[in-house]
Amino acid sequence: MEYLPLFADLRQRPVLVVGGGEVAARKIVLLQRAGAAVRIVARELAPELKLQHQAGRLSVIGEVFTADMLAGVFLVIAATDDAALNAEVSAQADKRHILANVVDDQPQCSIIFPSIVDRSPIMIAISSGGKAPVLARILREKLESLLPAFLGPMAQIAGNWRERVKQHIGSMTGRRRFWEKALNGRFASLVAQGQLEGAEDALMQQLTALPEHGGEVALVGAGPGDAGLMTLRGLQLMQQADVVLYDFLVSDEVLELVRRDAERICVGKRAGQHSMTQDEINRLLVTHAQQGRRVVRLKGGDPFIFGRGGEELQQVAEAGIPFQVVPGITAAAGATAYAGIPLTHREYAQSVLFITGHLRPDGNALDWPALAQGQQTLAIYMGVVKAAEISRQLIINGRSPQTPVAVISRGTRPDQQVFIGTLDQLETLAQHAPTPALLVIGDVVTLHHQIAWFGKQDLTSQKRASVVNLA
Repeated sequence: MEYLPLFADLRQRPVLVVGGGEVAARKIVLLQRAGAAVRIVARELAPELKLQHQAGRLSVIGEVFTADMLAGVFLVIAATDDAALNAEVSAQADKRHILANVVDDQPQCSIIFPSIVDRSPIMIAISSGGKAPVLARILREKLESLLPAFLGPMAQIAGNWRERVKQHIGSMTGRRRFWEKALNGRFASLVAQGQLEGAEDALMQQLTALPEHGGEVALVGAGPGDAGLMTLRGLQLMQQADVVLYDFLVSDEVLELVRRDAERICVGKRAGQHSMTQDEINRLLVTHAQQGRRVVRLKGGDPFIFGRGGEELQQVAEAGIPFQVVPGITAAAGATAYAGIPLTHREYAQSVLFITGHLRPDGNALDWPALAQGQQTLAIYMGVVKAAEISRQLIINGRSPQTPVAVISRGTRPDQQVFIGTLDQLETLAQHAPTPALLVIGDVVTLHHQIAWFGKQDLTSQKRASVVNLA
């Protein structure tokens, strides 16, 4: 983070603007909307500034900048076409620990102006840190079209009611739920229609209704790693959660999307180092929900595909706790798509089987003769440790040793790696692959070289060749 985003209260605070041209005029408009007491130093004024000065709405304190003009100033803006003068203004401000903005000269700035979406009192500021101002402007335009104009009045009414709600609802969690319900319900609809009195009546009705204390559980699929693959519903629930129980497979990028003040509990399990038993996880889900908290159980991939989501919800259901499920993109779908390997293809595979390589010791063995059949794709989760056994059993039961295979390591993430080889090389490939990794077996793997698209393909293809050329 190169710049810390801040919102400054400039009401009645002196701000010095050095320059009086069109660029300075645009800055002054923003400053005046924020209530700043603007002072100008300029030899000439743009027509709109001249009119304001003549009407007594703008203070011109001189034609030539001197350092003593910075006395008592909260912020200074240099907006001239004289680079040396702009640099001098910045240097003098820095000596006095005064924030300075030099227009179109980011290295001289101690503060920069973002692109602004104004829905007062809601304000959204977008900045690229001076690196790509056009991109910031494009993002602002997109947000302008997405955010309705009634956000401002809605925030104003909410501000007026904040103290009343605080007196009526003692807990922070209760107040947050009140506002989440209001801002997504009848109150928001009435504000959008311009019925502001009716909107306040709706707030009163909600405030005097019987409180809701029950907790709930949401089982949310976090996808294979890329935060952009999270579902919108999953993101909404993560932003509303009081507590989030997450696995090791949930990426840091996804965890960044969790509400900042939510309690986060890692309940991940890894081969050989279980940090928490399944029974303990089940008890945590039930206990937190019974305390009236909204619990999100965040699982990598899809919670119902080798994620024990069904087992956890059985316990939640038996405790009589309301729950919901938000599917996620499972690793087999996400990782193979990012690796350019279609799971099915008319010429190569008419079916796909999702298999776990981690079986219960007392469970049924895999049907190896069925798995060894051709014209199908095998996507094997948690199969790295058992790669040698998987390769051996498939070959014994009739699958060709030359069947193409891929080991996709950390699929969909920036450090994704794809190791390509044949079935008789699977054990060695798996040994090279950082975890988590997905095994893919079938002729569709040959398409990787033609349609791989994610990451730096030209660089990684050479790297992969050195790793997978095992003959």
